[in-house]
Amino acid sequence: MTFSATSRTGAGVVTLATALLLGGCASRGPLPTYYDFGPPASPVAAVAPAAAPALPVLVIADANGPSWLDNQRMYYRLLYADAQQSRPYAYNRWNTPPLQLLSQRLKTRIAQGGIKVLATTDAAAGIPLLRIDVDDFSQNFDTEKQSSGQVTLRASLFRGHVLVDQKTFSRNSRAGSADAQGGAQALASASDAIAADLLAWLGTLTIPKE
Repeated sequence: MTFSATSRTGAGVVTLATALLLGGCASRGPLPTYYDFGPPASPVAAVAPAAAPALPVLVIADANGPSWLDNQRMYYRLLYADAQQSRPYAYNRWNTPPLQLLSQRLKTRIAQGGIKVLATTDAAAGIPLLRIDVDDFSQNFDTEKQSSGQVTLRASLFRGHVLVDQKTFSRNSRAGSADAQGGAQALASASDAIAADLLAWLGTLTIPKE
């Protein structure tokens, strides 16, 4: 079969366009992998007390924290090299900003503990309010092959405009692998442990009457 000069030119344009398209795709690098905490497991004993909760109803505000926790990047620290530097993973992301992930996990776990959880928009007068301020939420590498998930937060319980109590909670969970997947699993475990600590703490408080 014989091609004309016009046909050969057209074929060359198509080939060049295809090469540029494929080259453009390759230059963007690997597609990011997204993580979350996974579905909540059935409550452990510490999250499911046998006795009725001291607070039958609780308003839980969405967690506050530094601006770097209000985006989808996953951060880690190399404690053995430079503990002051927080580094983002290049191709790994949270599917929701960590502040939102943590807020939802704590609400779910506290509800599993028998407390009716309301949002601030559903709050009624006299219902205690729990405020969460997150100080740390990161994967820390002690060595190149060992890392853990660190979660530190401050919980403040209010009745009306009166502070009932305030306490800082911190949990560290060892990662099963020295990568983003291991970090996501470790941070989910640390968050669940803090939820159990919060439930235990809330059960010790006496709420003053208005």
